Amino acid sequence: MNEFYQKDTISIKDFNKEQLEKVFTSTDKIMQLDPSDRREICKGKTLAYLFYEPSTRTRLSFDSAMASIGGNSLGIADTNSSSTQKGESLADTVRMMSIYSDVLVLRHTLDGSSRFAAEVSNKPVINAGSGTEEHPTQAIQDLFTIKKEKKKIDGLKIGIVGDLKYGRTVYSLLYGLGNYDVDVRLISPESLRIRSDSTYEIKQRLDYTESTNIEEHIDELDVLYVTRIQKERFPDEEEYLKVKGSYVVGLDLLKQMKEDSIILHPLPRIDEISTDIDKTKNAKYFEQAEYGKHTRAALLGLTLNENGF
Repeated sequence: MNEFYQKDTISIKDFNKEQLEKVFTSTDKIMQLDPSDRREICKGKTLAYLFYEPSTRTRLSFDSAMASIGGNSLGIADTNSSSTQKGESLADTVRMMSIYSDVLVLRHTLDGSSRFAAEVSNKPVINAGSGTEEHPTQAIQDLFTIKKEKKKIDGLKIGIVGDLKYGRTVYSLLYGLGNYDVDVRLISPESLRIRSDSTYEIKQRLDYTESTNIEEHIDELDVLYVTRIQKERFPDEEEYLKVKGSYVVGLDLLKQMKEDSIILHPLPRIDEISTDIDKTKNAKYFEQAEYGKHTRAALLGLTLNENGF
């Protein structure tokens, strides 16, 4: 029995370790399949995407993932050219998009938007980013990247640096890491620490320590996960300017890291990782983006096939 069939993917908290590992195993299978066999997985199926917020990687990753398993995609990448400009509600737009598709991928500026969409849609909904809350498929991709590049997740020391207050990828990653035995360091400016309304739940899942000094921990880390400062989510630009450029990962910092450590980033990158890092063996953020295509293909295949694939 395939427990993912017709299931919404709203939060990484809905996945236990066994379920995550099932997605990882399915991802490995997809990566090993002959392209012609891979295209049979979702042949004749349609993905609809509905993006109320700008995206490059996530939307194209889903589009590419669906094409790789034989399906097709349609949707709204820019709400300025859709009926939302006429005042159509999110509920009605979701209902219409679900008529045209087998699965709906939603990104929205408001917290709770994906859960609401799942309630009104008669097709499974995948959350591609809801406000400041979560980005579950990014976390699946991040965890898979760590496992592929480090051969394990349990037992690792993982540093997460940057905007921990507004960065939704951080919350999904922390909830996902809660399924594993890891040692986490959260490094951010004082004003961008993880939100107090989330700390209780995260502490129920995993142990972590907080710091403002990246050099204090850099030599211990197996994984350094870097995030950009989320300028668009700051209510006051003056506050953004105070923390802009707080941490820059360059070759000087890399020299202090373990030789086999890896550097990840959900992208887009602004200036928080120097381009000098790109050609080092430690930089894995472009591989991370490629893994995202395969993990999303696996999730779509599991969601749309009653008996799996």
